[in-house]
Amino acid sequence: MRILLTGDKGMLGQDLAALLTPRHEIVSLDLPMIDITDAESVDRYVSEARPEAAIHAAAFTAVDECERLPHMAFGVNAVGTQNVAVACRKVGIPMLYVSTDYVFDGEKPTPYLEDDLPNPLNIYGKSKLAGEKAVHDLLARFWVVRTSWLFGPKGKNFVRTILDRARAGEELRVVNDQIGAPTYTMHLAGTLEQILTGGGPGIYHATNQGYCSWFVFAQAILAQAGWGHIKVTPISTAAAGRRAPRPRNSRLANARLQEEGLSPLPSWEEGLRCYLEREFRATT
Repeated sequence: MRILLTGDKGMLGQDLAALLTPRHEIVSLDLPMIDITDAESVDRYVSEARPEAAIHAAAFTAVDECERLPHMAFGVNAVGTQNVAVACRKVGIPMLYVSTDYVFDGEKPTPYLEDDLPNPLNIYGKSKLAGEKAVHDLLARFWVVRTSWLFGPKGKNFVRTILDRARAGEELRVVNDQIGAPTYTMHLAGTLEQILTGGGPGIYHATNQGYCSWFVFAQAILAQAGWGHIKVTPISTAAAGRRAPRPRNSRLANARLQEEGLSPLPSWEEGLRCYLEREFRATT
């Protein structure tokens, strides 16, 4: 299949490109070649590339920066997504859009289902939800895949931050009142391919199995890295002093994957093990 992939230089995009390339023909759409906020350039490029499907993974994901730069957040995550969706509609192809747990407010006491009503707390979540709406309104066939707490070897992520701070001997104070599913980008990439090639259209939630707080995740990172003796102090979200509000509950039920007979992702602990194995192998 000839697949248009946006954001192939990002953390998820690089793993998607690596996974898909042996089995599909990948057409890249990313900076600096094409800016997705430039509708004319996107339209021309997609028309000339003639892909059979698109995976839209490009996004402005710096959550706190989105609060400071809302025009950029909506420009990339909403308008940019709309531009890609319009171009896909013109050439008559389906599109898979990668979205986020942050479209929810976190007040639900149980995991969020695909048909639960979104209510984002921050600019990032609002801009990604606007992207979801554009995809839904513009395309007859689409997949919206919400995921959470991504980590992977090709970009800035929580696992690397914890390890870097531990190496530097810095104090580790980590939030313990937000719950979600850490999700390894390579595992997610495999599920996105399954959805694209064999899943019915609509909304999916796709995360590694199981849940934890950021504090518990940090403890697991250190333990798996062989540094379990390093102290981590639990703190509240309020004490962290972040610019953007975060949902307390980011748990996503992967109900649609099960309904479609698609394989669930492994546990987040297994995702962490695979990541660390890959990370340490790359640095030795």
